[in-house]
Amino acid sequence: MKTIRVALCQMKVTADKKLNLQTARNFAEQAVQSGAELIILPEIFNAPYQAALFEQYAEPIPGPSSLALADIARECQTAIVGGSIIERDAQGRLFNTSLVFDKNGVLLAKHRKVHLFDVNIPGKISFQESRTLSPGQNVTLFNLYGFKAAVLICYDIRFPEMARLAVLAGADLLIVPAAFNLTTGPLHWDLLMRSRAVDSQAYVLACSPARDEEASYQAWGHSVIVDPWGQIMAQADRDEEIIFGYLDPEAVRQVRTELPVLRQRRTDLYEIVAKDAGVVKERSADDEIPH
Repeated sequence: MKTIRVALCQMKVTADKKLNLQTARNFAEQAVQSGAELIILPEIFNAPYQAALFEQYAEPIPGPSSLALADIARECQTAIVGGSIIERDAQGRLFNTSLVFDKNGVLLAKHRKVHLFDVNIPGKISFQESRTLSPGQNVTLFNLYGFKAAVLICYDIRFPEMARLAVLAGADLLIVPAAFNLTTGPLHWDLLMRSRAVDSQAYVLACSPARDEEASYQAWGHSVIVDPWGQIMAQADRDEEIIFGYLDPEAVRQVRTELPVLRQRRTDLYEIVAKDAGVVKERSADDEIPH
């Protein structure tokens, strides 16, 4: 299997959806010019990360943002994980949803954020996604360039059980569109991304928005690529930036062979299993993905 060149686009998000979509296109075009075969965008890349605004910016799938992502993938001839957007389904429910398109603009996977960000840290941050959003119900996997990938959106990364379910289903690449803040980011961002890489023995690609000091919710930034050994391969700072890295399937195989913790689990003593057989879903380009 060949290595693939990935690009994480740490873009600044504004209140103008059309401008955000154009910014995503500009970043993608720059990334492709530098050889990117897979592009990752941040969580809620098309709108401000404010619960009070989710209803205003929500859209169906297909809709303006999903169609723009498909166009970008097709025109740039590169796969794209479109960070996430606020999706409105046919029943009017809102979800924090990530869309994955192959290089032909075909919708390859759709993942809805499973763990909603409900926190109250006095004097620092209070946020409750569950006031407006509904939780997803699946661990979503898809095949891309010889890797089996799973998407975990932001708060999902704090739940090692979810990553482990993905890995037990074959995942060797965890893609994390995320918008940590100035309270959680400094201490937890690197720690969590490296921890999931180590205990999953998988690559972790975590893409944040760039920081906007005028926004009510300020993202930590510091998008990062972590290898299966837990080493940081590339990392952004706080401002707009594209970071690049090469993913090598052989690196995953080597780590899992030399340090075979996944095989050494004592499943006679403990086990992590999904409550329902349909929780872990593997997608392919031939699947009909419900809107």
